[in-house]
Amino acid sequence: MDGECARLLPPVCAVLANARQLVSDDTCLEKLLDWFKVLTEAESSLLLLQENPCLTELITCVLKLEDPSPSIVSFILRLTGIFAASESCFQHLQQGEFLSSLFGEGGPINSSLWEDASVRSGWVEGVRSMVQHQSAIQFLCSSGAIDVIFTLQGDPSLFVASAVNRLLVHILTFSLQSETTSPLSTKDCSWPMCARMIIAHIEESLKSSSVSRIKQDLKLLTSVFGCCHDRWTEVLWSWIAEPIKSLLKEEPGQTGHSLVDLFLSMARSPVFGCPECSLWTSVIHALKYLNPAQAGPLALGVLKRQECPQAVRIQALNVLLQPMDCVLRSASQPLECPGLLGESVKDSAVVENLLSSKPSCAGLLCQTLAHVEELLCMTSLPVDVPHIPLLQSVMITLQFCNGLATPVSCLGSRMSRILIGCFRVQRSALDLLGALSQCASDAAFKESVFDILLKYLEGPGSSPTVLKKSFQATFKWILCLCDPPSFSNHWQQTEQVLQRLFLALQKRMCSPCWEVRDSALEFLTLLVKHLREWDRFRQVLFSSEVPGLTEDLLQDPESYVRASAVAATGQLSFITHLVPKIPAPDDGNNKEEDIVTELHKILSTDSEGFPRRAVIRVFTDWLREGHAEVLKDTEQFVSRAIQAVNGDLDWEVKVSGLELAQVFSAQTLSQLGLAGCPYSAVLSSATRSTCLNESLQIFQRVKLFEFLFGALCDCDRPVAQKACEILLALKAQLCDDSLTDRLGPGGLPAEAHSLAQLETTVRRWMSQAQTNPSGDGNGVRSHEPHSVLLVLGTVDLEGLRAALDKSSDHIEKSPQSLLQDILATVGTLEENEADCY
Repeated sequence: MDGECARLLPPVCAVLANARQLVSDDTCLEKLLDWFKVLTEAESSLLLLQENPCLTELITCVLKLEDPSPSIVSFILRLTGIFAASESCFQHLQQGEFLSSLFGEGGPINSSLWEDASVRSGWVEGVRSMVQHQSAIQFLCSSGAIDVIFTLQGDPSLFVASAVNRLLVHILTFSLQSETTSPLSTKDCSWPMCARMIIAHIEESLKSSSVSRIKQDLKLLTSVFGCCHDRWTEVLWSWIAEPIKSLLKEEPGQTGHSLVDLFLSMARSPVFGCPECSLWTSVIHALKYLNPAQAGPLALGVLKRQECPQAVRIQALNVLLQPMDCVLRSASQPLECPGLLGESVKDSAVVENLLSSKPSCAGLLCQTLAHVEELLCMTSLPVDVPHIPLLQSVMITLQFCNGLATPVSCLGSRMSRILIGCFRVQRSALDLLGALSQCASDAAFKESVFDILLKYLEGPGSSPTVLKKSFQATFKWILCLCDPPSFSNHWQQTEQVLQRLFLALQKRMCSPCWEVRDSALEFLTLLVKHLREWDRFRQVLFSSEVPGLTEDLLQDPESYVRASAVAATGQLSFITHLVPKIPAPDDGNNKEEDIVTELHKILSTDSEGFPRRAVIRVFTDWLREGHAEVLKDTEQFVSRAIQAVNGDLDWEVKVSGLELAQVFSAQTLSQLGLAGCPYSAVLSSATRSTCLNESLQIFQRVKLFEFLFGALCDCDRPVAQKACEILLALKAQLCDDSLTDRLGPGGLPAEAHSLAQLETTVRRWMSQAQTNPSGDGNGVRSHEPHSVLLVLGTVDLEGLRAALDKSSDHIEKSPQSLLQDILATVGTLEENEADCY
């Protein structure tokens, strides 16, 4: 602890000990505790207490208060725990009877303060900090604190109950790791006393009739197996396996989710990775006895484990697919489709009952659809999924939701009434349908899929969110349909789908709902981006009204739609230049020039930030991909864009503009051979000097450095950080010591470290460039492109980057500032009750 903090600490302790003086901000106490944690980790805790007796005096004074503040008592409990983490300091505090007065029966446990959750939380956190040595473990067992911890497991405050769970895990693992030197056995006597007490409590809870107690200790076991991967966890499992099996056989409904969490936690532990482990037997029982809603997450979880035995995987897959199998059979003739499952694990009547009930049907289907989608998205499938029957089942689900399915059973009739217009199930089914696009290759099924998707896109009853999901699924299936083999072999089918799709898209682009217009434009942008090189796709697109409607939507009253229209326009503009044979709209190139002018107008005048951000992103894409409009005059294009961005007040527009500048500078240097590629030929001094002159002249004409230095002084930190990053890259590629020495100081500051010096340097350079283009008395001709190298060499960009990387409050985070704040804000709560935070 430094001298100034040591001087401030006694008055701060006096303030905290005085019940009449209130600390207006509890976050100060939290920061104070964080500081003490850092101090005790760096220095001797006992020495800190001895050199700062005000700390023990603070504890004593608070213990003597008749009606102390709960927040101060909680602070003292946690502070004492931090110091008691050191065994020598623990002994010192125990001799002064501080520990028994705070954590024993004589402390807050038996006072009215215990009713306050913050005091209970402080007690738990204090004990958690303290348990770092055997003396603390012995204290918990002898003082009865361990029983208090067991009681707090069921605390009404979730924060306290969660902290108790973490505390018990810590006590159990610490006692076993610190007290045992040889492998533990199933004999009770070989385990440390504290660990035996915790395990006995767990066993008693699992055998009790209290559901809440069972859930508490199942959660505790889940945490234990999740964070502890020592061999003793295998012994622990052997003790609790039978009670767990009994829970599964009795009534697992209320504890089912907790049991699933436990099994998945164990399955992730390497201790239970052996396929012959008894855990998998319990998993099989769980898959059998848990209801489908509970068994689904377990089935998905074990399918993700590589260690899972094949027999368990097959059973888990059957459990996962059984609801979809019931759906398939409810609307298909047996001869048409054999079903998803070869054999059922569960009695299908249970699943059918859930699907026949309105409260459970949608929930079970949404969960199943989401789980199967997650399974299909895995890098490598652990089991063979029957994709075609699954695809049929998903299509039937979507048909049930829009009233197009033909039920062939009582279950189908009930589901058709329950699911009609159910947006939740539609969204989940469309997500899974999109995932299945990578698996199904049969052309006949593709036709059926598009028929359903297009009916959703065309239907009047689809909600905006369902339409968005429909567009996303359609996009994935369109990409599948337009694969090179499919595209050429089934062009007639593809053309019919695209024509029908663009008609639906035209309708949605004219929707009165802005979310629908926005989704339609987003879909169009993706479609054009991925398929614009296909000549036949472009022909179908330009034979529709979609391009014209996209241009109209640039004037949409909703800013989100305008932004999406800008993005779509940016992609559409590539097409007329890729293949000249595509018939362009009337006015030809003039129309294209009008689009560029329109985008510049949006960038300069639109009142909302979203469209302006979209325009600058489109311009960056155009520059990066070599758009024809950019290639006409790249310098003018970039100059015009960054000048518009320079006056924008939206920091995201400025950052996007800086990305444009970054792409332009990188392209320019690369074209001139100055990019520093390790595989490029080394330029001679004369050639490098010529290329350097040319690059600097280009940057001067575009006014690149004026834009970058202005952004470097911007009040928005992300803008300044991006500008600094670009300037550092340019400095590395353009500057060398000899050139800077040759230019001389020119009256500029020797080095600009601070922001004020930076602004002075940059403003002086820019003003010289404007007012003295031919030179000044000091010999620096600011009009010359090389003058910018002097500024690059003068400004301390590395130091500025380090300063920008710091948070804005780094100066106020010091311990000295914290102690001063506590003293300065004492007693202000009554005068100023509004919390400034």
